[in-house]
Amino acid sequence: QVQLVESGGGLVQAGGSLRLSCAASGRTFSIYEMGCLRQIPGKGRDFVAAINWNSGSTNFVESVKGRFTISRDSARNTAYLQMNSLKPEDSAVYYCAMRRDERQAYDTWGQGTQVTVSS
Repeated sequence: QVQLVESGGGLVQAGGSLRLSCAASGRTFSIYEMGCLRQIPGKGRDFVAAINWNSGSTNFVESVKGRFTISRDSARNTAYLQMNSLKPEDSAVYYCAMRRDERQAYDTWGQGTQVTVSS
């Protein structure tokens, strides 16, 4: 099993930056991809970004391209989501997630961290 622990959320003004961290422990050799999804009250979780654990290739939802970056430190088993030029519409609970194969859905989740962007 893999466990994910998130940190780094908070309150920031529009235009500001935050960095989220997602530390993995356990059977980390099984990680294929780490992703970040966000959720606002009453809605489902929406994909934000992902990084392939081996190749480092990344993928982003269109609305965050050019503002967010995702990276990983394999030695620390930690993924990072750097969020710049934040907008109020980025406010949500952000979850990191892991999947073991490109054909599988995300099946391991962090506890979530609140990001609030004030206007």
